[in-house]
Parts: sequence; C-alpha cells; structure tokens
Amino acid sequence: MARVPFHYVDLRTFCYETEDDKRVEAALRTFLPEDFEIERMESTGHHGDRIIVFSARAERADEVRYVLSKIRDLPDFEGLLDELDDRVTDNTEFFLRLDKQAAFKGEPRRGNGLTLRAKVEAYPAKKEAAVENAREALLGDE
Repeated sequence: MARVPFHYVDLRTFCYETEDDKRVEAALRTFLPEDFEIERMESTGHHGDRIIVFSARAERADEVRYVLSKIRDLPDFEGLLDELDDRVTDNTEFFLRLDKQAAFKGEPRRGNGLTLRAKVEAYPAKKEAAVENAREALLGDE
C-alpha cells in the first residue's frame, strides 16, 4: 500500500456545558477508525463553566488513511482541493474546520466545531512541496 505523506493528523473539539459530552465525542468519532482512543481533558471556562476538550491523534498510516477517506466524503471536496494553497502553512501544516453538528449525524461537512490539523511530510520542508503532497494524499486512489 502506498505511503501516506502525513506525520500525523490531529482532531480536536470542545464540549461546552450546554452540550452532551457523549454526542460531542460521537461527532469526533465520525472522522476516526472504530474504537480509536480519544483523549478527554476537563477545563473551566472564564465564568466557571465546564469545558471538555476532546482530542485524537492519528499517526499510523492506516489511521491517517481512514481520516483522509472521511475528508474525501466532503460534499465540496473539489473546493477544498482548490483551497489547498491557503490551507497549508509555511510550516507544512494543513488546517481544516469541520461541522460538529453534521458530524454527529455521521455527515462529514465543512463548518465549525471540529478542528483538523495535519503535519504534511515535505522534503525539503517547503510549502509548495507540502501542498502537492497533501493534494496527492487527499486524492488517494482516485
């Protein structure tokens, strides 16, 4: 199987006091392989309200491939490919915001609530090489 040019993919979301933590965790799981370990850290907001930070890091190639397969399911995937130059930083990081509500329903969609950050492999570590590697990885077997 082909190499995946990502060092890792991080997914993170916040669960606010008004939200059900099981539902928020389920939304994050939309983008992760079955039984994937999710870290849970409890914090307190400015006004004393509870905030839970859910995060997961996919590092193994099969895990990263799974996350990328979910990104390919985005309704506006072609638009995402067109924006890659804006979504990859000079530090070879790829950023994407995903809709937490849609993810809870099992529907990958761009929006707010979930953050994806991926470190793209690029040798030399230049933005142009990272954009091209991210494009190839996102296109997968197409």
